Amino acid sequence: MISLKTQEEVELLRENNILVSKTLAEVGKHIKPGITTLALDKIAEEYIRSHGAIPGFLGYGGFPATLCVSVNEQIVHGIPSKYELKEGDIVSVDCGTFMKGFYGDSAYTFAVGEIDSRVAELLKVTKEALFKGAAMAVAGNRIGDISYAVQTHAESYGFSVVRELIGHGLGRDMHEKPDVPNYGVRGRGPLLKEGMVICIEPMINMGTRNVVFEKDGWTVRTADRKPSAHFEYAVAVKKGKPDILTTFEFIEN
Repeated sequence: MISLKTQEEVELLRENNILVSKTLAEVGKHIKPGITTLALDKIAEEYIRSHGAIPGFLGYGGFPATLCVSVNEQIVHGIPSKYELKEGDIVSVDCGTFMKGFYGDSAYTFAVGEIDSRVAELLKVTKEALFKGAAMAVAGNRIGDISYAVQTHAESYGFSVVRELIGHGLGRDMHEKPDVPNYGVRGRGPLLKEGMVICIEPMINMGTRNVVFEKDGWTVRTADRKPSAHFEYAVAVKKGKPDILTTFEFIEN
């Protein structure tokens, strides 16, 4: 069952996703060699709570932290730890909030200092794939149109698309229907209707698309230990053009 949101509900989702966007920007200010991923998590939790929300991920399904912090070959769901970021690392930060009965959810992959040029291209292409996918989130299209846009862009640069982890609907629950894969066929999948709110989140690998689920029960990494990037938008489906509820402006300005 796909729930359609009223405009009032979309605005509450926007409020959450703007807070997530600002939280990611606050975390981003502290990303530099020597900081631990646990310290980033503490910064995020304090920021979210100080703005009247609670961390959406903390305790969700038993997850032990505010942020998913995934470094280098970790794709998603990395648990914050005493690991100190190093020059040349990339770090994907996925953040959620819960406020006024609704969730926010977004992710951004940061470079730590100077990074390898091919890794920099991976980040650029993954973000472009997100934009291309989000542009397809208009009423009358299908989920497959989003999936196809993400996949074809990423693969055209020689990168691979994770299959086991996908985007999702967003609302009163963190993960709602419909599923939003990052690979697929145009014109297939659920019809996009005005009022649907979805999270589009390309997870793109430098090498193989194959993944390994680590023994901690959460962390997912690339099978070949090559880097992976992850960017995520929450988007409300509208007629004509998508209503993007997330912004990277706070991070990038």
